[in-house]
Amino acid sequence: MRRPHPGLLARRPWICTQCSRARYSSVASSKTVRAGNKKTNLPDFPARTRFAPSPTGYLHLGSLRTALFNYLLAKRTGGQFLLRIEDTDQKRTIPDAEQRLYEDLQWAGLQWDEGPNVGGPYGPYRQSERTAIYRTHAHDLINNGHAYRCFCSADRLDAFARHRSQAGLPPGYDRKCADISAEESEDRAAKGETHVVRLKVEGYPMFEDIVYGKTGQNRSPNKLDLIDRVYDDPILIKSDGHPTYHLANVVDDHLMKITHVIRGTEWMPSTPLHVALYNAFKWTPPRFGHVPLLVDKSGQKLSKRNADIDLTFFKDTQGVFAATLVNFAALLGWSHTQKSDIFSLEELEQIFSLKITKGNTVVAFEKLWFLQKAHAQRFATNGGSEFEEMVSKVSRAVEETCPSQQLEPILQFRSLAEYLPPLLRADAKSYTNASEFVQRNSTFFTTTLNRPPYTPAASASKSPPQAVPMATLHTAAAALSLVPEAHWTIETHKFNITSYDGAYAILPEESDAGAYGSTEEAEKARVAADKTFKKELYHYLRWALSASAPGPGIPETMVILGRAESLRRLQEARQMTMNLVNESAGPTRVAKGAQSSENQDTTWMGSLAPKS
Repeated sequence: MRRPHPGLLARRPWICTQCSRARYSSVASSKTVRAGNKKTNLPDFPARTRFAPSPTGYLHLGSLRTALFNYLLAKRTGGQFLLRIEDTDQKRTIPDAEQRLYEDLQWAGLQWDEGPNVGGPYGPYRQSERTAIYRTHAHDLINNGHAYRCFCSADRLDAFARHRSQAGLPPGYDRKCADISAEESEDRAAKGETHVVRLKVEGYPMFEDIVYGKTGQNRSPNKLDLIDRVYDDPILIKSDGHPTYHLANVVDDHLMKITHVIRGTEWMPSTPLHVALYNAFKWTPPRFGHVPLLVDKSGQKLSKRNADIDLTFFKDTQGVFAATLVNFAALLGWSHTQKSDIFSLEELEQIFSLKITKGNTVVAFEKLWFLQKAHAQRFATNGGSEFEEMVSKVSRAVEETCPSQQLEPILQFRSLAEYLPPLLRADAKSYTNASEFVQRNSTFFTTTLNRPPYTPAASASKSPPQAVPMATLHTAAAALSLVPEAHWTIETHKFNITSYDGAYAILPEESDAGAYGSTEEAEKARVAADKTFKKELYHYLRWALSASAPGPGIPETMVILGRAESLRRLQEARQMTMNLVNESAGPTRVAKGAQSSENQDTTWMGSLAPKS
């Protein structure tokens, strides 16, 4: 087993249960905690939870959710979250799985308080290093009559199983070795005779589940049929001396003082056995809560063997943020009363409850991408390390797809680190991952635009309004170009586009009250004409500046591109549409405030008007 680098994990000081309880009490009064319990199902004491994966595979969506719920329960109550590696199945262990597990949990922000490489008072935290502990406890069960050594050969057990199968009967064991005396059992074991240790089951009790309430089968430990009396006496210690999952799990949870076990519903059939083991040891079991099974839209279980639910697939292949995946996993089977589904890990720590839904949970990945865009907007707004990582990833994607000679005319004196943040902030609402962001905004990384022939926006309407003359659009674009470099800002462009009055370019010459019957009707006509003009102007500017590609707004686009590139594109677009000037429908009047004569009225531009 390859061990992680010592510097990978930051060691956290262990906090004892008493100290943790005191700390929890200091942040929430007992009255508040008690009031919250009725609604949230939370304990009124610090919970000790654990995540106990096996290194036989990599962390996947379902196991991340299990780890997250245990982590959040501990943090919400001021308790401790433990990591335990259940590596008793050495034959199926994947060499790098443990290392990947550490890295994936830390990437998700789930730092453990006790566990490998962190330490704690109840270690070691790898089951392969605790074999002697399990053997001791199995021997205790033998001594008190709750377990016995079984010396049956594999051949006998196979023959017995075939015999029952051929008779159409369920599997079981006939307790052939249960009556062997303690002296004989000890002697045969001491001589090295191969054997296993079986639990002598006295019953499989029902249990109180946090999610499902009282559940279990409450079944008898033996079955009498037409052939034999058989028993459900599970193996605790295998013939190689290693424990089964059930014994190791129960012993570790007890010795590590785990108070709550949150796990998938696939473990519910095993829980009565675990409770039976707790009873045999005369231990108090932790509280169990089983979270719903994750299924796809067809109702099929999401297999942990599928690459598309492996954390590496989300993280490295799809470029999903850690915050997004944690947010997504939290919503799979957990209900809340907040107005929004968008949460950071820190916010989840403050509001988490054990309000877990029953029944299977359908995993809709559309929600994942909705959350990805929402977190991208958060990062873009708040800045910080997450936004810096976004910029870094997009920068790498640009460098991988765009030659430097293609970028130089666009960047001019700017670096990618300076050029990208405004673009990311302007289009964060559409961010999925770095490569798709670069593809979507490809016009910002080249001076060569493949514009389709210009088609007026009005032509797409079933009932087109009066067309806007192309000459008017050229004039408006030229007017916007008059803004000097010092005032080339988003606010300036928004104000100028909003203030530009193009209604008079498409209204009749006699657009006063007399032409429409009343001043009110004339104003309505002017407002409608201005709306038509603005729609066409935005349509034209997007075509001119970004070849009609979706993306940031026009003012943002002009600022990101810079004045020189924006003017070059507007001039290029003007040349491409000169043939449409004479074909434009309607009068070729010039809008107020945008005359091209020497005596043009530029009062609409305020302080930005050119000085005479």
